[in-house]
Amino acid sequence: MKVEELRKLSDEELNTKIKESKKELFELRLKQSTGSLEKPSQIKALRKTVARMKTILNERKLNDGGAK
Repeated sequence: MKVEELRKLSDEELNTKIKESKKELFELRLKQSTGSLEKPSQIKALRKTVARMKTILNERKLNDGGAK
């Protein structure tokens, strides 16, 4: 997903997507360990996506906390 699409999601939706992505990442790592992973670059891309989602959540938390 692109950053613009991620920013449109609510905090709850982002948290749900992070959980889903982490589960998918676990499954990709299992496939990699058994040697059945076709695209190893998927792991790196998914890790970056999770990091983007966490960054967006952290930015929102900091902005909300600074306004009070």
